Amino acid sequence: MTYEIYVHVPFCLRRCGYCDFNTYTAADLGGGASRGNYANMAIREMELTRRWQETRGIDEPAASTVFFGGGTPTILSADDLVTMLDAVRRIWGLAPGAEITTEANPDTVNEYYIGRLAEGGFTRISFGMQSAVPHVLRTLDRTHTPANVEAGVRAADAAGPRTSVDLLYGAPGERLDDWRTSVETAIGLGVNHISAYALTVEPTTKMGRRIAAGTLPKPDDDDEAAKYEIADDLFSKAGLEWYEVSNWARAGYESRHNLGYWRNVDWAGIGPGAHSHYNACVDAGARPPLTRALSEKLTGGETASAQPKEQITGMNALRAWDISHPRMWGTAINEGRVPWGGSEEITPHENLEELIMLGLRIREGLDLNRLNRAIASSSDTDADGSSRLKPIDPTQLKPMVDEGLITLTRGSGGVGTDGVHAIPTRKGRLLNDAVIERLFDLIGV
Repeated sequence: MTYEIYVHVPFCLRRCGYCDFNTYTAADLGGGASRGNYANMAIREMELTRRWQETRGIDEPAASTVFFGGGTPTILSADDLVTMLDAVRRIWGLAPGAEITTEANPDTVNEYYIGRLAEGGFTRISFGMQSAVPHVLRTLDRTHTPANVEAGVRAADAAGPRTSVDLLYGAPGERLDDWRTSVETAIGLGVNHISAYALTVEPTTKMGRRIAAGTLPKPDDDDEAAKYEIADDLFSKAGLEWYEVSNWARAGYESRHNLGYWRNVDWAGIGPGAHSHYNACVDAGARPPLTRALSEKLTGGETASAQPKEQITGMNALRAWDISHPRMWGTAINEGRVPWGGSEEITPHENLEELIMLGLRIREGLDLNRLNRAIASSSDTDADGSSRLKPIDPTQLKPMVDEGLITLTRGSGGVGTDGVHAIPTRKGRLLNDAVIERLFDLIGV
């Protein structure tokens, strides 16, 4: 059984033009949610969350991973990050060899900062590199330089934590040679893990508005596919193998925290807008109650009577999300409430869909035996009680194998679907949504 903690730090020095994450540049957002007081508020949410877990029959093991994301976690002091980690250790415990990661803006760390993190128990630092090309960084509104990234990586190498860098491809005006330069520069840093994400432009962002106005070109799907192939080739040549659609690592250096998401483990999300996930929870259809005053703020004037009622009893899967705005999030904590903005039960049918979507993103692939067990347990039935969903036989996937979209692997001694995993090829990764849809069609989702 695996349990993870995600801590969202919503503060940034400035808002990048492409970003639509839940982030804020103000130092004090009210309700106690200020940079200076943030660690205290997050710890109070941890304590409220642990008490809520106990009332719902959730007995989590010690956390195997903790991940601080944002926003910019390293806009806070290193002592604040260590204090929050110490709270996780006190409230839930840390498993032996736990992976402790923070994202880092290269502009906000130095050797002393990273040394303090290492002393406090951090084992991994993920640097937001995005690009090694100055004009691309300017388009993305990033203020750091490639030299800052290298200085951060070298400081982490000296202090002990593992390092990773994040790259972003598809920025307006980024040429193929620009992207190749960024990939080669990242490899040259000697890190053992690299993430590379295609730029997603949301219409409400500064970049989205500029693209809509015609002052920036729109990202091109074919261009992004070509850049993905360049990255995959160069990473593989350097000994970094893909283990998730957007992530490459040397063996043993994969992000255990992110693998937990793709394996659908339990995790608690701490901080404004953070999401939580539990596989078994009493009264999964119910969320922690809000006071009338806070409910009116969240619903635009509707009273607390408009809140969702309990829908189901027993042990069910649950996802929940914190209130997004830090001030309202802080208000809920000050009132002694788990600061959720909403929650929902995950039905067996939805769990089946997630199993397929997540399994087809990772190198270990979709376990067909596990898939068929999920189909058998689904409550999606006809009037006569028979399942509407159809189990998968490996022979049904042969057309996708022949088209080069997936490969099928089998462990020794397996029969039927035992030990069979469907693993996307590079072509299948590029056409991941289409592969998922075809699995849905075969099953009848």
